[in-house]
Amino acid sequence: MHVDHHPLMNDFPELRAELQALRMNDNHFARLAEEYELLDKRICRIEDGIELLDDAALGQLKTERVQRKDEIAELLRKAAKPACCGSCCG
Repeated sequence: MHVDHHPLMNDFPELRAELQALRMNDNHFARLAEEYELLDKRICRIEDGIELLDDAALGQLKTERVQRKDEIAELLRKAAKPACCGSCCG
């Protein structure tokens, strides 16, 4: 059974520019994105039967992938917000 990858560009198409900019200019974000992609590829290899791992360990990897994606999504949302002019929030 073939399992699809979950590349960040496909999951956040509306934030493509922010994703590329953060990868280039934010080391923390770039590291998170790299960790996410490595986890995603490993999970796909396991689900495709290329790599063996027990269900509990696979579940832990999936949990880590979700945590990374949530963190990435939050950073992308912050990057996509327009800067405050100062007049609205004093």
